[in-house]
Amino acid sequence: MSPLLLALYLLPVIGIFVWYVNSRRRKESASIRAAEEAIAASMTEPPSLHPAIDPTKCIGCRSCVAACPEQYAHPVLGIIRGKARLVGPSNCIGHGACKSACPVDAIELVFGTEKRGVDIPVVKPDFETNIPGIFIAGELGGMGLIRNAVEQGRQALDSINKLKGLGNPKQLDLVIVGAGPAGIAASLGAMDAKLRSVTVEQDSLGGTVAHFPRGKLVMTRPAMLPIVGKMQFTETSKEKLLEYWQGVERQTGLNINYKERVTGIARRPDGQSFEVKTTKNAYVTRAVLLTIGRRGTPRQLGVPGEKSSKVVYRLIDPEQYRGQHVLVVGGGDSALEAAHSIAEQPGTTVTISYRSPAFTRAKPKNRDKVAQLATAGRMNVLMKSNVREIRKDSVAIDVDGKPVILPNQGVIVCAGGILPTGFLKEVGIEVETKYGTA
Repeated sequence: MSPLLLALYLLPVIGIFVWYVNSRRRKESASIRAAEEAIAASMTEPPSLHPAIDPTKCIGCRSCVAACPEQYAHPVLGIIRGKARLVGPSNCIGHGACKSACPVDAIELVFGTEKRGVDIPVVKPDFETNIPGIFIAGELGGMGLIRNAVEQGRQALDSINKLKGLGNPKQLDLVIVGAGPAGIAASLGAMDAKLRSVTVEQDSLGGTVAHFPRGKLVMTRPAMLPIVGKMQFTETSKEKLLEYWQGVERQTGLNINYKERVTGIARRPDGQSFEVKTTKNAYVTRAVLLTIGRRGTPRQLGVPGEKSSKVVYRLIDPEQYRGQHVLVVGGGDSALEAAHSIAEQPGTTVTISYRSPAFTRAKPKNRDKVAQLATAGRMNVLMKSNVREIRKDSVAIDVDGKPVILPNQGVIVCAGGILPTGFLKEVGIEVETKYGTA
């Protein structure tokens, strides 16, 4: 074969090889940047179920990266120095597709990490806790994925439907606590089974999903809802998903008691039923299903004037604050996203108050957006500050030890939630702290 002909054969091969090497380098550089950004933002702890990758087994084939349904929206997994890594821990919501895709069994799905434990209630395969008659499904049990929560709500209802003692006219068959994905599925299942049930929700339809930032993409796979049938979409926005559930609520006649928070659950003397106390009522029931998620009750500031009607704990619609003086309290992504979405409304003055000197818990894009708005004079950022009093038309804030009074018509507190671990333990439900274990 002549040198010229050999070159003609080799050039395409060399070109493909060079393209492949450069592509891998670009992807690795992107993975390194994502990991560095997560560390800089202190976003290194996965919120729920996530992969633990054994580097001694990993062959760097990228199967896990390709399988992750969240990957195209934001970095979750990457390959660094030939090994898979969880480069965006806070973006992982526990799909588990990576484990199934790994050809060498190098991935285990775990809760928590060595540094940060995660409290997970002990639940049997049929979703019953250590207290017979009390069941748990959905995010509270560690499953943050919407499809899993829907399936668990439906399956838990199937288990409850097999209990002895249902149908007693002197009591309810079931009290469902929470109206997120698992609670909706279980409530529809209870309707379908004609159980005498009540569903209570301390906030609004959707549970944790309702607290996602405006426009956030929610990833899901088809799931089966009792009465309704299959949820036909595979990916959607928060708004469309909530609109879908609201349509289900209207079409089926599903009745949910909103703004009703459970304050206690106690077994009755008969040993076969429970009394569920709420902020509005008390229910006697054969069984209880907890689908309350992990967000818990919104953390309050504990300052004078916080009971005012102008104080809320999540942003619903930025337009309602048009032309007003608004205070946002908090330093996480929800606070920064609320602040900059309100700042975009005409005539609105926005102040964000945070107790720390930097927004270390927020993602870079949100920190950058707030910095740009502050530089442009469209947002007032008060670091090292604490709200002292909420008044009718103003707020009193300590800023680095100095008192400041600001005009105000609305306050949004984004200070996270009080996890329900304490509540579970009060009820008597066994809780296990996981430190990077299955």
